[in-house]
Amino acid sequence: MTDRDQNQRIAILGYIVIFIVTLLTIRLAFLQIAYGQDYKRLADNNRIKLMPIMAPRGLFYDRSGVPLVSNRPGFTVSLVPIDGPIRDDVIIKLASFLQMKPEDIRQKVAKLDNPLEPMRIKNDIGPDIITKIREHQDELPGVIIEIQSVRNYINKALGAHIFGYVSEISDAELEKKKPLGYKSGDIVGKFGLEQVFDQDIRGVDGGSQVEVDVTGRPVRMLDKKDPILGNSLVLTIDAKIQKAAEEAIDNRLRYLQTRLGNPNAKAAAAVVMNPNTGEILAMVSRPTFNPNMFNGGISAKNWKEINDNPFNPMQNRAISGEYPPGSTFKIVTGTAALELGKVTPEEKILDIGYHWLIPKTNAAGEALGWINFSTALSKSDNVYFYEMGNRLGIDNLEKYARMFGLGAVTGIDLPGEADGLVANRRYKEKVYGEDWYLSETFDAAIGQGFQLATPLQMATVMGQIANGGHRYKPYLVSKELAPDGFVVKTFDPEEVGQVHISERNLNLIRGALHDVALPGGTAAYVFDGFPISIAGKTGTAENPHGDDHGWFVAYAPFDNPTVVVAVLVEQGGFGSDSAAPIARKILEAAFNIPPHQDAADQMVEEEAAKANIANTNDLKSSTNSIPAH
Repeated sequence: MTDRDQNQRIAILGYIVIFIVTLLTIRLAFLQIAYGQDYKRLADNNRIKLMPIMAPRGLFYDRSGVPLVSNRPGFTVSLVPIDGPIRDDVIIKLASFLQMKPEDIRQKVAKLDNPLEPMRIKNDIGPDIITKIREHQDELPGVIIEIQSVRNYINKALGAHIFGYVSEISDAELEKKKPLGYKSGDIVGKFGLEQVFDQDIRGVDGGSQVEVDVTGRPVRMLDKKDPILGNSLVLTIDAKIQKAAEEAIDNRLRYLQTRLGNPNAKAAAAVVMNPNTGEILAMVSRPTFNPNMFNGGISAKNWKEINDNPFNPMQNRAISGEYPPGSTFKIVTGTAALELGKVTPEEKILDIGYHWLIPKTNAAGEALGWINFSTALSKSDNVYFYEMGNRLGIDNLEKYARMFGLGAVTGIDLPGEADGLVANRRYKEKVYGEDWYLSETFDAAIGQGFQLATPLQMATVMGQIANGGHRYKPYLVSKELAPDGFVVKTFDPEEVGQVHISERNLNLIRGALHDVALPGGTAAYVFDGFPISIAGKTGTAENPHGDDHGWFVAYAPFDNPTVVVAVLVEQGGFGSDSAAPIARKILEAAFNIPPHQDAADQMVEEEAAKANIANTNDLKSSTNSIPAH
């Protein structure tokens, strides 16, 4: 090969190199100019993440400003995709630490809408899980621990059925609420006021733009937007009365189970209301639950304990428990009989222990002889009110029951309220395809048979007697406050119905109810020595599934009513034994009366004393076991 040929080849090779370099330069310039911003964004996505900061929910206060529900800082485990999907080995290892199923985590990851955002996997984790994750951080790329706001029910189970609880939004909820700005992983109200007022109290989430390392851990904050606290609620609840009502029910249920032979007396409800406004001062349902258990997702053990309880702790019996009202319904029957002129206050009816048309009897077969309206109501005589049912007929009984608001929801600001049931011909015909019988009218007149009512409904019935026939919509929230304390919404009393009762008949009914708590009345021994004059009515409702249910409804003070109480004890037996003592404790708290010690209180003291003795003996035993030196 000559030198000339060799030089030509070198020149050609040089041209080729220059051509390739030129092409690469042109391509690089083109990419920089045309797609530079896009590639920069993709690179940033691998190191810059948007970390949402969940807004603290608004607080709940009682009517005097006592905080009942607040927030506290908690730790949340989240997944941040760094340079692609989260590896399956990471999901499996994280699931073992969180005691979750790997499939549950995979489903959460699959719902991620924005690859820049982390996916919250578990909220409110404990220090043991935090330690495990930090110890294995190198094996868990993309797993981070955030500080987020966690709901705090200050008094644990107190008011649980009023407040409800919060948890992660479900797929069904997300489908409905996505247009309202909700997204996967959001914490929402699931029950009670948390659910009803969720949009108002959830606040506005904030966020921070942070640079993360290869494991997903934040290393530098680039920008931040603070979250905005949700609106707070001022409730109509009086914390002192609420606590007294809950303690009274708990103590009485224990006493009924262990001392009075009612082992299934494990469920009860109470409503305390201002009859002049409809404000709910206290509402209790038993058994109950601790809403804090739902933070971070309720454990399988706790859920099993709730789910396996045959008395259903999640049910708010005050608004959704439907029971025969028993003798408390005689208030309705008596009002109808007087107003429609079916009986006069002076007329006496002979009670021989059973009715002469249909042999339905009094409790225990007692016979009170010749009695008038006042005696019949104060002593809760069945035979007298059977005759009132006979004279009225079922249609008039239905008419007055509905005038009092029975058979329909009250409209309280809580989910899950039941209608109850007013006995009527149409219902029996529709459900059973049968005609109506006189014996069923007799049952309906004393609050049995088809009649069903909730404790809240019976509170409104007593409230209408207390205030002269006005039915107010019960409510639990009086004000909604902005984060700066400014009142953004107020909730005022709302009259939703009336029952027309003449002054003469109203005074007659009130007087008979007043006699219930006086010597000779059915609740006399319970209210012996009570310093405030009250009106009340006991009730014992037959229960085909066990022991009778006990009722007591009352208002006080008698001359100027400001408080109505309705108490129901499932399978508690006589209302005077089960429900009335609870009502007394509630009224003591409402009127700042020094508490009267009854048998249930004595039992609690005895149990506490035994526990203290046992603890002391344990302490002595352990002290004595220490060798002398």
